[in-house]
Amino acid sequence: MAEITVQLIKTLRDKTNAGMMDCKSALAEADGDIAEAETILRKKGIADAEKKAGRAAKEGVIASRIIDGEKTGILVEVNCETDFVAKNENFTSFVEAIIDHIATSDSVATVEELLAQPYAGDADTLDEFIKAKVGQLGENMGLARFAKYELAGEGAVASYIHMAGRVGVLLEMTAGKADTAQSEGFRTLAKDLTLQIAAAQPICITRDEVPEALVENEKDIFREQMKDKPAEIIEKIIGGKMGKFYSTNCLLEQAFIKDGDKSIQSLIDAVAKESGDEITVTKFARFAVGEEVEG
Repeated sequence: MAEITVQLIKTLRDKTNAGMMDCKSALAEADGDIAEAETILRKKGIADAEKKAGRAAKEGVIASRIIDGEKTGILVEVNCETDFVAKNENFTSFVEAIIDHIATSDSVATVEELLAQPYAGDADTLDEFIKAKVGQLGENMGLARFAKYELAGEGAVASYIHMAGRVGVLLEMTAGKADTAQSEGFRTLAKDLTLQIAAAQPICITRDEVPEALVENEKDIFREQMKDKPAEIIEKIIGGKMGKFYSTNCLLEQAFIKDGDKSIQSLIDAVAKESGDEITVTKFARFAVGEEVEG
């Protein structure tokens, strides 16, 4: 039987971040073999992760990364159980490892597909990597959602992280010319729009993108509020109320948070005119930690 020294335990702890007693037990089981003990801890971590999976993970962070000369952007929400762990250096490294994987792997549409991908580190899949970390950090953790934008033409992808990782935005804008995308006006516009999305919480870019079911639901609410009025008057009033609804929820119709006299569309038009080019907001994502997300 190999001697399980304090230095041996410390070496395994530094490699795995597992507890001292867990490291000592794993080393005893592995007869002092560090590699074998690490494997034992990983397996135990995965087992522990399954037990912890039922616990609520409503804390966490939103994080982003812009790469490929501002042509690719990644936004993730990674959850844990407590704010204490969310601020832990090991958790931050864990989040960055997930972003590393997304940055270098093939793009997929769902979290389930992403979790099933082969992992380049010391786990077979991204899902197994996450489960092992659950065992190490002692909390239920998981990738709640992600967005990855890859721009093929001219333009840029921009991001903004607000409130120390509680809110995050990813934005894709296109331009007709490379010079436009590299101009100070374009970059300032991208920054202003990410701030706008974080603060004003639009649900879409234009009113044409608002789901029909949501539009009808809003109209039904207004009709119920005014049910004692004549039908023709109700429909006229609904038109005005829906205009207010669109200006609140559609990015291009929102008032600019830095200057309420300007709309976002007019802000974009001004930069486009100055550059002699066409500028288009093509998509955006806004994540907030722990918010309910429709499937």
